[in-house]
Amino acid sequence: MTVRTGWRSPTVVLLAGSLIIVLGMGIRASFGIFQRPMIADLGWSREAFALAIALQQILWGVMQPVLGAVADKFGTARVVIASALMYTGGLLLMGYGGSLLTFDIGAGFMVGFGIAGTGFGVVMAAIARAFPPERRSLVFGIGTAAGSLGQLTMIPLGQAFIDLHGWSMALGLFAVIALLVIPLSAPIRGKPEVENGPDQPLGVALREAATHRGFLMLAAGYFVCGFQIAFMTAHFPAYLVDNGLSPAIGATALALVGGFNIIGSFTAGVLGQKRRKKYLLSWIYLARAIAVTAFMVIPLSGASALVFSAVMGLFWLSTVPLTTGLVGQIFGLRYLATLSGLVFFSHQVGSFLGVWLGGLLFDLTGSYNVVWWLGVVLALMAAAINLPIDDRTLRRDARPAAVGA
Repeated sequence: MTVRTGWRSPTVVLLAGSLIIVLGMGIRASFGIFQRPMIADLGWSREAFALAIALQQILWGVMQPVLGAVADKFGTARVVIASALMYTGGLLLMGYGGSLLTFDIGAGFMVGFGIAGTGFGVVMAAIARAFPPERRSLVFGIGTAAGSLGQLTMIPLGQAFIDLHGWSMALGLFAVIALLVIPLSAPIRGKPEVENGPDQPLGVALREAATHRGFLMLAAGYFVCGFQIAFMTAHFPAYLVDNGLSPAIGATALALVGGFNIIGSFTAGVLGQKRRKKYLLSWIYLARAIAVTAFMVIPLSGASALVFSAVMGLFWLSTVPLTTGLVGQIFGLRYLATLSGLVFFSHQVGSFLGVWLGGLLFDLTGSYNVVWWLGVVLALMAAAINLPIDDRTLRRDARPAAVGA
């Protein structure tokens, strides 16, 4: 780790990176509150709206390891700037395109690309490089909490924009805000240095991860995280309004998730320095299953919705510092952006299915209940699959330096 001072000191890197995550993750977390006003004005079905957001999730997942590899080779700032420009263009197309095709391109492909380069995978790898190993779990927690701070601030801001200016102008204003990412990218520029030991080629690192059972188990668990979070982000406000609660309750509920996830993510980062991360992940998935079950069996009210949001917030993104931390702990930092991006791809496949199935099954059955209960079953499976992960650091110093790849 290179020690930096001044405007590229660890503190500045953490602050700049966290603000990028606030903007990148916060804006996309607000898309659920746009669903009902957009389909009311444009006459779309929920499945049509959900498909575009689902495409966003899957493209985000596809591009995450690609942009991670580019950042590992050429530097973080270039990736972040290009992604911010794509994000801005996508938001403008969402707001002013006017057709399902332009909405799919803007919300699905352009914003998906933009989030991939301004979200956790690329930015948190840059933050990790600024800190020693014993502090990385904590800074992962802080970076993840920044995503929740974005959700806490951007959802109420988006609802205020919609109330004052309509959904189209609200997206245009978010596009302007997204441009703030560009100057914030300066402190996190740079790329990973070669760690002690042989300089491992990327191809060797990818084969090493693909044959590691723990890596595959981690990816499988992350699939469930994506399924649950994306479903709720896209459909929870509409679910509450469908059941007689106000749009303000829906926006407040998602914002509350973000607020309590600041606590949950930071706590996960702290605990990840003291406890084995795989066991913490198992407890998180089990707690989610219990929380959703209780929410479904207790009669719905404004109070129950807000309490559920607070509880889910504690476990919302607390998987991120633990999952990213495990990847770095097992494989090292050389290709952390790439490997965490590959794990995140599994997360986004789950996100695609959570968003799309939510809209499709609602149109077919008039209810979200099947998806809620499917999430419970998947969470129980994720709790079990994280337990046997081999979380020991791989030892490469005894191996000859790999060639080729």
